[in-house]
Amino acid sequence: MTGVETESVSWLRIVLAFVIVFGLLGLMGFALKYVNQRGIKLPGMGDDSRRLKLIESLSLDVGHRLVIVKRDDKEHLLLLGSNHDIVVETNMESPPPAPFSTKIT
Repeated sequence: MTGVETESVSWLRIVLAFVIVFGLLGLMGFALKYVNQRGIKLPGMGDDSRRLKLIESLSLDVGHRLVIVKRDDKEHLLLLGSNHDIVVETNMESPPPAPFSTKIT
């Protein structure tokens, strides 16, 4: 084999390695998307035993944000600012779930 043939073989190996690696990454992405869409819980994913959850957030202006945080069974309304944070309301009860209505128009 001459020098030109061995150089082309090494380039072919590099391209083939990239194709295999990116193919495996794509396959892993599709597998994770499948698991996420089906709601399948993997170890370490979607741990619902956390006590603190962010329920809703509303941006008021550039420096202020209203946030509803849920701790255990109570909700707290916080006003977060650039220089200060204020507890607006605490121990709010969670609203009952909205009734399911079927309107046919």
